[in-house]
Amino acid sequence: MGRPRGEGCGHWLDGAVSAPLELRIDDGLARITFDRPDKLNAFDAELAEAWRDATRTATTTAGVGAILLAGRGRAFCAGGDVRAMKDLPGSRLSDLADVINEGLLALLESDIPVVAAAHGTTAGGGLGVLLASDYAIVGADSRLGSLYANVGLTPDLSVSALLSDAVGERRALQLVLTDRMLTADEALDWGLVAEVVDPADVLTRAEQVAQSWLSGATLAYGQAKRLIRSRRSRTLAEQLAEEGRTIGAALDGDEGRSRVAAF
Repeated sequence: MGRPRGEGCGHWLDGAVSAPLELRIDDGLARITFDRPDKLNAFDAELAEAWRDATRTATTTAGVGAILLAGRGRAFCAGGDVRAMKDLPGSRLSDLADVINEGLLALLESDIPVVAAAHGTTAGGGLGVLLASDYAIVGADSRLGSLYANVGLTPDLSVSALLSDAVGERRALQLVLTDRMLTADEALDWGLVAEVVDPADVLTRAEQVAQSWLSGATLAYGQAKRLIRSRRSRTLAEQLAEEGRTIGAALDGDEGRSRVAAF
């Protein structure tokens, strides 16, 4: 069940991903950082493939117990690079969406909790990346929205699948049917993000959350995330049975046994 955090896994994964994205794994924490600041970290083909490769590596590397998503520059992620996609055929755009979706699924289907340091702007497909995190932190000046229809496109990258789960169907429709950008406080009130902090503290606070998972009951946090994220694949009876199986397995593990005894 799950994976041990372990020690000795701190390293740079040189060559594992492409230039527009950085992946670093240190002492159980995998940091995935978008690095196209001049493009507001918007996805083009190169970033799409780098994202897929990084998330696959982060979720399959032994010892990883938490994942942190961040972006360099003024934005967390502005979705798709409209200039890069304007000359693409629709079939190619669909193919790129499939590549990015592989990365989203790697996060969503893993038993590793994910925190997002979503500073600045989060829009379009960037909203899908945020929704693939389990705990999102934004700055007080952050803005979040859909904006797909502004360029004549439809929601992708899990937005139509996960947005209504996060904020409710009526509010999800407000975002995809208008050009509204939520303020940080509105996103918090809607349940889209977990915390609003000073803009200068977004990354620091996300790292604190990730470290709290790593220094706490790491495997239990991971299994709790898995139970919630995989709920749709089971009936209620099956979910209750899976809860019973999981808590029993946790008690039989070293982490659960020692923490129950200490409590």
